[in-house]
Amino acid sequence: MAAETDIIILDGCTFFYSDKNGDVDAKEAEGLFYQDVRHLSRWHVRVDGKPVEPLTSRRVDYYSARIVGTPPKNGADAASVSVRRDRFVSEGTHEDVVLENLSDDPHEVTLELTYGSDFADVMEAQENGNGEGRSWEELAKRSVTLWHERDRYRRGTLLMFNRQGRVQKKKATFRVRLKPRQTWKLCVDIVPIVDGKRRPALLRCDSFHDHAPKMPQSLDDWLKTAPYLDADDSTLGRTYRQSLLDLAALRVRPDNVTIKWAMPGGGLPWFMTVFGRDSLITAYESMHIHAELAQATLEALAEMQATEWDSWRDAEPGKILHELRRGTLAALNRIPHTPYYGSHDSTILWLIVLDEFERWTADTSFVRRMEKQARAALGWLEGPADLDGDGYVEYRKRSDSDKALDNHCWKDSSGSILFADGRKAEPPIAVCEHQGYAYDARVRVARLMREVWDDEKEAERLEHDAAELKKRFNKDFWSTSRRHYVLALDKDKQQVDSLTSNIGHLLWSGIVDDERAAAMVRRLMGEDMFGGWGIRTMSSKDGGYNPLEYHNGTVWPHDTAIAAEGMRRYGFTDEAAKLSEALLDAARAFTNQLPEVFAGFARDESDVPIEYPEALKPQAWAAAAPLLALRTLIGLDIVDGRLRARPLESKFGKLRLRNITVRGSHPDAP
Repeated sequence: MAAETDIIILDGCTFFYSDKNGDVDAKEAEGLFYQDVRHLSRWHVRVDGKPVEPLTSRRVDYYSARIVGTPPKNGADAASVSVRRDRFVSEGTHEDVVLENLSDDPHEVTLELTYGSDFADVMEAQENGNGEGRSWEELAKRSVTLWHERDRYRRGTLLMFNRQGRVQKKKATFRVRLKPRQTWKLCVDIVPIVDGKRRPALLRCDSFHDHAPKMPQSLDDWLKTAPYLDADDSTLGRTYRQSLLDLAALRVRPDNVTIKWAMPGGGLPWFMTVFGRDSLITAYESMHIHAELAQATLEALAEMQATEWDSWRDAEPGKILHELRRGTLAALNRIPHTPYYGSHDSTILWLIVLDEFERWTADTSFVRRMEKQARAALGWLEGPADLDGDGYVEYRKRSDSDKALDNHCWKDSSGSILFADGRKAEPPIAVCEHQGYAYDARVRVARLMREVWDDEKEAERLEHDAAELKKRFNKDFWSTSRRHYVLALDKDKQQVDSLTSNIGHLLWSGIVDDERAAAMVRRLMGEDMFGGWGIRTMSSKDGGYNPLEYHNGTVWPHDTAIAAEGMRRYGFTDEAAKLSEALLDAARAFTNQLPEVFAGFARDESDVPIEYPEALKPQAWAAAAPLLALRTLIGLDIVDGRLRARPLESKFGKLRLRNITVRGSHPDAP
């Protein structure tokens, strides 16, 4: 998607994507996006009518970039003028354009900035479309406002210049006389206007020198409060830091909820918004590093918990959302993402993460505040989540929107639930990992009922129901002919018998019978599933396998990290270490930044993992996967309110996390 030389900076729901020159011509995700709408689709800087030739072009922090170049030399030995563009995103965007005379002679140049916006919704941009509707411009002495209206929904982009020039509807021109060795600077504010409110940049002129106090989510504080990783292998330190940087960049603070902290969004570029499943799994993966991500996620999702039936949005009382959108299509109700509730695991994962958060933080006051929402989520799990009353969680899309999802599991592409012979399963579908999550959630909520909410009777009922579910599951989801747990049960309760990575989630959840755990680990570590870099989403021996199919043969880092943690929980430490090592090796090969997904080709076919063409990077649960892999290798658990570390033997040698925040203390481990 993005070229290696492209410049992408972001902060929360704002991101700016340009070419290496710093210019924008709206292609795919290029431009300035704010809250799911592109506010700049054209942004060019020209000197004397010519594009600037870049000398260096790089991101400085996740929210800032610097591009330095020169106009064409026109036969001269060296350029006489340099051009520097310093760009910052923080709600709005600010850009400094600095001209410097490098010679002992005066120079006169013409600086021209060209601008425009199609105001495309992010879903339209994803399909190379642009925004319908009416557009116009308003001019002032030192500013221009680009306006767009569609069915009475209006957005604007205000561009303000700190110097006098000729400001027109499509461009602004500045005649600059440079004395010998003189530097001249133009400051440009690019301000989205949403619901009549301006969203100005927090970082303004010269913000490279004074950024930290102005950012509401300080990067310096984020890095300082994370545990310090002490590792013999220096590459692990770089991967760890990159994970922290990516998670910092992907934090979002939805303005329709009141939360103290920011929560993880989905991923760049298409999913810089609130998610249920993605944000919750990311919060779990990073619990031992930054538990406040979990608190923010739990709190934000609780505020948007469904309270009524709504087929358009696949909403049911007690259900936790799948995805929230705030762009034009959502405002006009042309898509159901206001929010959309089409995931059948977000609600169950919310309960799991709530318990895990209390284990690590001992914040019982927060968990008490969440009791009402937790009971509502439990009511959904034991009611609407089970479509036919057979005791299993199954899903079927009710929305008639073409943007609604057919599959409400993490493998949510339309062709992801296949039989071993490649046939597509028909809904309602009960996927195996949802049953595992439902088992784990009951066990965990039983603990909260007993220890926090003082409801022993409900705790005992949940434990009984969990035990019964485990017994039935191990009978109904086990393939006696293929000797593994099946992917799902279809509408006729037939076993969808393909071998997939989903069974790794079963180990993580604890629903696997002890006597079958070894067989599951062997199947996951077989050559058809483990290609050397991670666990394939589908066995290479099954009919639907394709190493470049989104959910049917690729490797997803979070999926592999969850499987490794599940193996450790069942005592298969060698296999857990091998998987974690493979995943961290893949991170090293991807310059310490794991993508959302990569191809499922075997490691012995290539010395490097093969990229998946449309993979997001950074993407939240992939960015957090190395953090979970480190937890697995160090063997971290909370047992009886205390941190326990049982390190696994691995090729990485010594691993130690210092200053972990655990229930009010700050121990090291191991």
